[in-house]
Amino acid sequence: MKQSLKTKLIILLLSAVTVGVLSLFLVGGTSNKLVYIEGRPWNYPKLIAPFDIPIEYDSISESHIRDSINASFAPFYIERNNVKEEAISHIKASLDSITSLKPAVKNKILGYVDTLFSHGIIDIETQNKISRGDITEIRKYSQDDINISMVSASQLHTHEAAYKEIKEFLSSMHIPEEWQVSEILYNNIKPTLEYDAAKTEAQLEEVSKMALAPHGMKVKGERIIDYGEIVTPDKYTLLKTYERILNEKNIDNSVKSFSRYGNIVLLFLILLAYYLFIRTLVPEVFKSLRSMVFLFSFIFLFVLIVYLISLLRPGFLYIVPFALVPIVVTIFFNTSVGFLTHMVVVLLSSFVAPDSIDFVIMQFLAGIIAIVSIKGLMQRSQLVVCAIFIFLCYSITYVTQYVVRYGAIETVDWHVILYFAVNCIVLSFAYFGIFIVEKIFGFTSQVTLVELSDINNDTLRELSENCPGTFQHSLQVATLAGEAARQIGANVQLVRAGALYHDIGKIDNPAFFTENQSGVNPHDVLKPEQSASIVISHVTDGLRRAEKAKLPQVIKDLIAQHHGTGKTRYFYNKALRQSATGNVPTEPYTYPGPNPTTCEAAILMMADACEAATKSLSNPNEQNITEMVEKIVDGQIADGMFHNAPISYKQITEVKKCLIKRLLTFYHTRVSYPEDVKPDVSLDNDATESEQTTSEAPQTEN
Repeated sequence: MKQSLKTKLIILLLSAVTVGVLSLFLVGGTSNKLVYIEGRPWNYPKLIAPFDIPIEYDSISESHIRDSINASFAPFYIERNNVKEEAISHIKASLDSITSLKPAVKNKILGYVDTLFSHGIIDIETQNKISRGDITEIRKYSQDDINISMVSASQLHTHEAAYKEIKEFLSSMHIPEEWQVSEILYNNIKPTLEYDAAKTEAQLEEVSKMALAPHGMKVKGERIIDYGEIVTPDKYTLLKTYERILNEKNIDNSVKSFSRYGNIVLLFLILLAYYLFIRTLVPEVFKSLRSMVFLFSFIFLFVLIVYLISLLRPGFLYIVPFALVPIVVTIFFNTSVGFLTHMVVVLLSSFVAPDSIDFVIMQFLAGIIAIVSIKGLMQRSQLVVCAIFIFLCYSITYVTQYVVRYGAIETVDWHVILYFAVNCIVLSFAYFGIFIVEKIFGFTSQVTLVELSDINNDTLRELSENCPGTFQHSLQVATLAGEAARQIGANVQLVRAGALYHDIGKIDNPAFFTENQSGVNPHDVLKPEQSASIVISHVTDGLRRAEKAKLPQVIKDLIAQHHGTGKTRYFYNKALRQSATGNVPTEPYTYPGPNPTTCEAAILMMADACEAATKSLSNPNEQNITEMVEKIVDGQIADGMFHNAPISYKQITEVKKCLIKRLLTFYHTRVSYPEDVKPDVSLDNDATESEQTTSEAPQTEN
């Protein structure tokens, strides 16, 4: 099985796994639950009652009804007759012990006490409720008699009130034993009524249930709520009743099944469209298993985080930095892949996001702002500026959507703006996420390329010290290649960085390369095959040094491909001239390659060869430079150097024009001083020296 076919099968398997796993999270269980907020618009299509739904009171009305019932409901009190009988028995025995008290007086006192007890003696807590107006009457019943009687609160007495009334009664009798009788009665008056909490609460709940019974019916086929309609308290209660009946009776299995299957189909179509887009329009990404694994893993993990947050705190979705998706993907790929990946994440997240339409619009705008402001990321400060723009985008979009829906700005929830601020603070630290992705997947960001282009780093400093000529050559190639890359829309920073490092292998043998020689050429005493081996080895030596310096793979690819599988023609022709038979094998004189596989590698190959060749021109005027560039690039095309690179003939033509234009600026002639100006002799000598070319000798190999 070919490797390409294996890669396709792995990508298809990865796509299927992503669809399957996300289906479990996004379209199972809670994802089918209706998400709505009282006082906010209904964001689903029109809902029709699939069965009869009782119309219950909303929470506010229910609260009013319960408060009214609680205020007027008479609590239950059980009358303890044994307490009454025991108290009267003790009082009678105590009165009998007073021999001076006449029998008629005793009976009158006992009768009055019996009447007082019959009304009921209550405790202090009940009296406090009566005093506050919480109780105006009670329901009284006894253990022996199940009949319930209503008693006005004004007829009830506490221990102190009963004793005070007895004192007044005894005073009216004018008996000498008044103080003795008063003490006896005071010690024996006890509460005879006890609050029955269980019976009171049970009866109160029954009364409330009857009062709160449904006051209407929403019949099957009748509209419950329409799209965009405000969820009023009545509608909110009706929707809750609808959901409760669904769960209790489990009569919506078919509805849930169709909904779940429909969501799975939508999820599949979204990811299929993404797959086809990558495969058709960015085949270089599709062919990279590492890139596809990253993209699908990134989508899966991001959407999974969104799902978990929606379960715990749906409002916190505003804190999720969705703009991180287009930023990261754009940095490592391109704007089209970045934007499409962002929209796939947003569409999948909308399965669980409240106000999904507003959510998609907001994230769509934020994604565009992120891509526009982060394009060509060179500095970390760009992330901060990008975060500020996205914060403004979020805030303006949110307030605008709110005003459109509700027609007022006074009631905007300004806490959401704080969420946006947190979101963008997190986003401004996206550099750390970029760094992690680079280390895990081996990608290279523009920021890393900028850092590698610093000529003060160890490798380039060593190149400038040991191979000054090669270093200058690399700088000029970087300038040429960068301009050419910008002309055809290639990665400017990548080709510039690659140009700076493409000849670092010459550090090991600097004197064997013309640009570093000063009159002595060691190749004069070597055989052509030996010279070719040394020159060719600068590619393998460069790769070894790149590995040691831990340079990114994209830089190592440019080092390996900047000569492709071309020949060291100078030494090969020299060998042919020295050969008696004229038959010389080409292998010892051929670079290991491979040929360029990217636009950047092709540009570097052209710029490298043209810059080196034009230094051999004795008269680098426009005609000579043009002829040299045309000859070199056309020769590379004839040798099939660019067959594996995604570069067109039109782009190659643009590159040639750019190289010619830039090389002319390298070899331009300065305007002479006017004759009437007599500059200082020392200054004139310095200027003359600085304007001389530093390498007029023919280039053997570069």
